[in-house]
Amino acid sequence: MSQRVYYLPGRGGHLNQGLGAALQSKGLQIVGRELPGGADAGGFATHVDAVAADLQREHWHRESVVLANSFGAYLLLHALAQLPPFVGNVLLLSPILGMVFRKDAPGGFVPPRARKILAMVEAGTFPVPRRCEIHVGSQDWQSDPQRALAIGLKIGAKVNVVPDQGHILERSYTLTAIDSWINESISLQ
Repeated sequence: MSQRVYYLPGRGGHLNQGLGAALQSKGLQIVGRELPGGADAGGFATHVDAVAADLQREHWHRESVVLANSFGAYLLLHALAQLPPFVGNVLLLSPILGMVFRKDAPGGFVPPRARKILAMVEAGTFPVPRRCEIHVGSQDWQSDPQRALAIGLKIGAKVNVVPDQGHILERSYTLTAIDSWINESISLQ
């Protein structure tokens, strides 16, 4: 059987398109959840609870490989926040980590529960996964690299800041990083 990956794409992403399709072409079995319409404040708790239930029901073991991108990573972090420390392997790509505002232009956004994860990390109460890695572009205004580095330091996650990249990391970089991360995850089992 091929390696199974629980995948949470970003807002509007699909399991069988884009990065999901690229992962499937590598022989990986992709399961997960899509948010084609996004996750508004009213449905946010429902989405978080569904991800938490998925993890507990089918992915709560050392061999688990969980990959989350952008807003999918935000949902995952909130799901993990309500569970005991996750025993599997977590990879976050360009994760949304709370409210953010552009420094170079007007705009920004405040997602539901915008301060929760940061507050838990600062207080030392965030249940740290067994293994976590974060990749973020140095030019990503949606996933602030400095915030990612600070969170990584506090929870013991490896953080890779990719030079001259924005919120959407280059596909070749992303696929190489995922290959390496999955191979390391398998070797740690």
